[in-house]
Amino acid sequence: MAEQAQFEELARQLSAVGAVKRDLGRILPPDCPTGSAAVLTLLGRHGDMRMSKLAELLAVDMSVTSRHVAHVAARGWIERLPDPADRRSRILRLTPSGLAQLDELSRRTTHLLAERLADWTDDEVGQLIRLMTRLRDSFGDCRSVPVRHGFAVAPVLEETTRTPAST
Repeated sequence: MAEQAQFEELARQLSAVGAVKRDLGRILPPDCPTGSAAVLTLLGRHGDMRMSKLAELLAVDMSVTSRHVAHVAARGWIERLPDPADRRSRILRLTPSGLAQLDELSRRTTHLLAERLADWTDDEVGQLIRLMTRLRDSFGDCRSVPVRHGFAVAPVLEETTRTPAST
C-alpha cells in the first residue's frame, strides 16, 4: 500500500486537475456552457433517459438539471418526449442538431488534449487513461459505462456541473 505522503501528494495533484477542467470549459462554444455540455455528453453516452436519471448522473438538484435541460431544448439539441410508461414524465433524447453539437464538443476537446499532450507518447496517454479509469472504478463512478453514439467528450466536462458557478 502507498505511504501517507504519496496519498497527500495524490490529493494535491487531484486538486490541481481543476486547471485542466477550466481549460476544457474555456473551449466550449459560447452558447454551450458546461452544464449544457454535460447534458449532451450524458445523453450521448447513456442514450434516452428521464430527467430524474439525468439529475442523478449529473449529481445535481432537479432544479439545476431542469435549467440545463431547458437551455439545450431551447437550442433544439434535445427533445422531450412523453414517457410511454408514465405520461406525466418526459424522456430526453438528442436531436440530430444535438448530435452535431456533441460531435463539435468532442472535436474541440480532442483537439485541446492533442495540443496540450503533444509531447506525450501514445503509451503515456494510454497509461493515464488506464490509471484514471481505475481511479474512477475505485470510487464507484456510475458514469463509467461504455460510450454510445461513438462520442467521448471529456468526462471532465461532466464534473464541471458540480461547481457553484454553474448552479
